[in-house]
Amino acid sequence: MARVRLSVTKRREELLRAAVEQIGARGVAAVRIADVAAALGVSNALVLYHFSTKEKLVAAAFTYAAESDLAHLRGLLGRRTSALRRLRAAVRWYAPTGQAKGWRLWIEGWAAALREPALREVTRDLDEQWKAAITDVIAEGVAAGEFSCADPAGAALRLTALLDGLAVQLTSYSGAVPRSRAQEWVDDALARELGLTPVESTGQRR
Repeated sequence: MARVRLSVTKRREELLRAAVEQIGARGVAAVRIADVAAALGVSNALVLYHFSTKEKLVAAAFTYAAESDLAHLRGLLGRRTSALRRLRAAVRWYAPTGQAKGWRLWIEGWAAALREPALREVTRDLDEQWKAAITDVIAEGVAAGEFSCADPAGAALRLTALLDGLAVQLTSYSGAVPRSRAQEWVDDALARELGLTPVESTGQRR
């Protein structure tokens, strides 16, 4: 029995990974059950066995992607180093100029969430957990005397808004903003929020 449950878990994860890839490539509106099935060489019926409708598959795929992103974020913020280094690593990973993947997926998700309540819950939960994690590490840095910030929650919201907005520009409009310039803006914003100079916040001279 345990072996069967593990097989089902692995199959669902395989389907969710394929769904995430197909949504990123085709968009929420255009993706079909058949696209996910074809990507894995399985039948439509197998996909529908695990996810009875396209809407349920899409919601589960975004939840899967969100959990993966949050796990990576928590890994960065859980390192045994200064709050500033952890925060810098998290922001640079999440920024559209960094190594975070799937911005096209999340832009699709935000658009679809305007019409799909299930997706709205997933994207809202990811947003709230991201802000809470950043708020906590900023508060830790303030308590440790590493930097100053009177409103950690407000700082987390402003940083998130900047990163999300830049992601839209860089993903949707190629060449609209040079990536090097976007990274400077992110570094400058982080420095302002923490009451540091850009050199202090990045540890690098320009």
